[in-house]
Amino acid sequence: MAAPSRKTSTPIPLASKRAAPRDPSSEVPSKRKSSAPPLPSSGPFVEGSIVRIAMENFLTYDICEVCPGPHLNMIIGANGTGKSSIVCAICLGLAGKPAFMGRADKVGFFVKRGCSKGMIEIELFRTSGNLVITREIDVARNQSFWFINKKSTTQKVVEEQVAALNIQVSNLCQFLPQDKVGEFAKLSRIELLEATEKSIGPPEMHRYHCELKNFREKEKQLETSCKEKTEYLEKMIQRNERYKQDVERFYERKRHLDLIEMLEAKRPWVEYENVRQEYEEVKLARDRVKDEVRKLKEGQIPMTRRIEDIETQHHNLEARIKAKATDIKETSQKCKQKQDIIERKDKHIEELQQALTVKQNEEHDRQRRISNTRKMIEDLQNELKTTENCVNLQPQIDAITNDLREVQDKRELCEGEIIDKHKERETLEKEKKSVNDQIVQFDNLMNQKEDKLRQRYRDTYDAVLWLRNNRDKFKQGVYEPIMLTINMKDNKNAKYIENHIPSNDLRAFVFESQEDMEVFLKEVRDNKKLRVNTVIAPKNSYADRAPSRSLNELKQYGFFSYLRELFDAPAPVMSYLCSQYHIHEVPVGTERTRERIERVIQETRLKQMYTAEEKYVVKTSFYSNKVISSNTSLKVAQFLTVTVDLEQRRHLEEHLKEVNRKLRAVESGLIALRETNKHLEHKDNELRQKKKELLERKTKKRQLEQKISSKLGSLKLMEQDTCNLEEEERKANTRIKEINVQKAKLVTELTNLIKTCTSLHIQKVDLILQNTTVISEKNKLESDYMAASSQLRSTEQHFIELDESRQRLLQKCKELMKRARQVCNLTAEQNIPQEYQTQVPTIPNGHNSSPPMAFQDLPNTLDEIDALLTEERSRASCFTGLNPTVVDEYTKREEEIVQLTEELKIKKDELDKYRENISQVKERWLNPLKELVGKINEKFSSFFSSMQCAGEVDLHIENEEDYDKYGIQIRVKFRSSTLLHELTPHHQSGGERSVSTMLYLMALQELNRCPFRVVDEINQGMDPINERRVFEMVVNTACKENTSQYFFITPKLLQNLPYSEKMTVLFVYNGPHMLEPNKWNLKAFQRRRRRITFTQPSQ
Repeated sequence: MAAPSRKTSTPIPLASKRAAPRDPSSEVPSKRKSSAPPLPSSGPFVEGSIVRIAMENFLTYDICEVCPGPHLNMIIGANGTGKSSIVCAICLGLAGKPAFMGRADKVGFFVKRGCSKGMIEIELFRTSGNLVITREIDVARNQSFWFINKKSTTQKVVEEQVAALNIQVSNLCQFLPQDKVGEFAKLSRIELLEATEKSIGPPEMHRYHCELKNFREKEKQLETSCKEKTEYLEKMIQRNERYKQDVERFYERKRHLDLIEMLEAKRPWVEYENVRQEYEEVKLARDRVKDEVRKLKEGQIPMTRRIEDIETQHHNLEARIKAKATDIKETSQKCKQKQDIIERKDKHIEELQQALTVKQNEEHDRQRRISNTRKMIEDLQNELKTTENCVNLQPQIDAITNDLREVQDKRELCEGEIIDKHKERETLEKEKKSVNDQIVQFDNLMNQKEDKLRQRYRDTYDAVLWLRNNRDKFKQGVYEPIMLTINMKDNKNAKYIENHIPSNDLRAFVFESQEDMEVFLKEVRDNKKLRVNTVIAPKNSYADRAPSRSLNELKQYGFFSYLRELFDAPAPVMSYLCSQYHIHEVPVGTERTRERIERVIQETRLKQMYTAEEKYVVKTSFYSNKVISSNTSLKVAQFLTVTVDLEQRRHLEEHLKEVNRKLRAVESGLIALRETNKHLEHKDNELRQKKKELLERKTKKRQLEQKISSKLGSLKLMEQDTCNLEEEERKANTRIKEINVQKAKLVTELTNLIKTCTSLHIQKVDLILQNTTVISEKNKLESDYMAASSQLRSTEQHFIELDESRQRLLQKCKELMKRARQVCNLTAEQNIPQEYQTQVPTIPNGHNSSPPMAFQDLPNTLDEIDALLTEERSRASCFTGLNPTVVDEYTKREEEIVQLTEELKIKKDELDKYRENISQVKERWLNPLKELVGKINEKFSSFFSSMQCAGEVDLHIENEEDYDKYGIQIRVKFRSSTLLHELTPHHQSGGERSVSTMLYLMALQELNRCPFRVVDEINQGMDPINERRVFEMVVNTACKENTSQYFFITPKLLQNLPYSEKMTVLFVYNGPHMLEPNKWNLKAFQRRRRRITFTQPSQ
């Protein structure tokens, strides 16, 4: 059993998980500390078996160490305890890929949540010394660090060590995790064969299979290549036979072309000699012009030096002129400043003179105004003397004033009445608007109730519309549905009424006479086919009937009202509800009532009552006289939440009519008052006009006296406002004299600056004249220099043209020499052989060359060569229809035919060699494979027969030579009435696939050469019978001698299963009360158990 090890800093309930320790008497080697080096071991373990598994911060484990047995290891534990975590640790610890487990694609996800690092350590048995593989996982970088026997290494080295022990964690025949159980049945025949070869076949079997597939592929390629080359070779031979005659005619034509080629080869030599002679003549002319250019350049040197001296002198003069210009600018600025000051002084004098002039003008204007005023006073006095006496006008004015006062009093009274009427009209209009708004609000509320009725009970709504248009057909009162006539005093209490009165009665029409109800039903139900409800109000009214118990008696229990008092309704409607539903006897309580409901039921003996959210119905048993109560939760109100007081609306309509009558009366009064006011206003205007005329006549004399008095006052003020002009003139002249003295001083300074500036200008002009002389001399020298330079340029241009011509001729000579040598197949360094030379001319590039001897029989001039070329070309043109490429292709095909013949022979030899290799490898691979599959089939069939089922395994071969199509076919049947069917993911059930998978793996167990096999929860889909049979086979097979190690993981087992002494059972527990690892001591537990057993009889 697994020896637990746990280390946590903070204990968390249900978070720590560990495997239970196993009996130390098991055949597992003794447990080692993780820091100790691995020791060699011997015993029933096979090479590569797992001796120890250690985990730290891995999935569900803090720290855990598992020591499995050498044979069958049953790992049992409830779901979620960490069984599959051990399987994951085996896979990842032996360099398996995280994705193979089907849980996560990154190794960092396997570290326990909240931890930054995790560790897996696997100890494998080896006769030469156990192998300890350690994998440390870094979550942050998602990396792994590998160690073998505590020494750092790489993953590749670990994979090599694992492969050397024939451990294949990616092979479903050896390692079948929980999430991959279903994938085993999905393996194709080819994949199953490959997995079986790797799992139980000899090491060379899979290698032979791969070699056969490669050899067969090469064989197919060689066969195809040989076939293609043979066909191609035959086509080429046939094509050459067709073009043989054309090739002979081509060579006849080639003899003429060779002569043309010789003529074309000589022609460049002749051209070269002609160009060479021309080159020599140009070279001599160029040398003469070169001497002339040299002499002209020597004559320009003194002139150039004089120009440079004058240029230096010109620059010095320019600098001095620039300095004088700067001095002149500074002096001019000073002059400008002095001039600005003088101008300001002039402006100040002008301002003083203008001020004096203004004062003089003011004095003259004052004298003029005094004169005018005296004349105006005299005129007014003369007019006053002629004015009549107006004392007799006062009685007329007083009479008009009294009449005007009476008219104004009447107007004020009339306007006050108009204002009062306006205020009264505004008040009435506001009142009218308020009443209209209230009526609209009532209508809106009523429309809301009618909309709810229309949405829920359309037939009832249509009947309401018909009733409103046909009330004249009824003799007594007819009331619309109860839900429209009921008006809740507080809509919060609507839920009590709706829960008490059924919806059929809420939408019922109430009639006071049976005859009216029959008329209504005939029209509505029979004619219009509308589904409606009707009721008749009692003849004797129940509306005002008193309750059997006073409400004051019930208030102590939390009751605040009877249902009847919660709403208003017409008397017939209320009478019907009281008689039918006793609403005057059903009280409504609060939450306080619900809290003491048992007391309420016992003491009040009420049959029905309501609390805040519940309805209680109380009955007394007829047989036992016991009180039985039931309660139901109140439904939310839907229809009666909208409150409409119809009586109040009727009062509002009557009030609105009264307001409209008052408004009409006020309006007629306003019209009469406006007419009266208009008449008074006209009379008022007439009296005012008469009074105005009399007052003007009376007040004219008084106005003249007031004007004379006003003018006399103005005259006195003007005479007092005098000004001493002589004193002002004296002060102004004194200030002007002071400013003129300052001006004189400034003018003297300005004159000196102007003289300085004039002197500087004269010096600058003198320098400019000197500079002009220098520039004139410079221009003359430059003109002479330009003329000499023009002649020099002309001569140099001539020299350049001659030199370019020389270069061009030299280049042409070289090109012609090169072409001539190319025609004669001579390199630039190679001399023409002596036997082909007739003369040895000297050529510009320094090489000796002459036409070859073969040229002696050919013409020596270009015209003769061209004539002969024309003749030979005409002869060659007679051979038409010949394509040079045909000859080239003919020659190439001849060479290719020889080459293909040799290649074809090599390919056939190689093909024969591959066929021989295939035959040898096939014999070494196929016979052991058939024997291996036969053994698997024997075991597999035996297992199925023991379960009263049938199964067989055979080697599936589509084509004997297609080695990549070989596969293993598993066929099973679980019922005697069916035939054998191939194991597929779709045909068999989940349990049947699990049984088939398990029995196939068991068939491999005895033949297996792998050190261990892992199967995780494969028995989950099996029925109890098959599970028991499979378990017996697993125990019998895995506990035999010399079998590999076996891990069988399951969350549960059936009862009374057979077990073997060689089995190792590992229990995985978890929980908050597990012992710490350092406190786990199995021997101490056994001793304690024995003591308890011995002491029990004495007790």
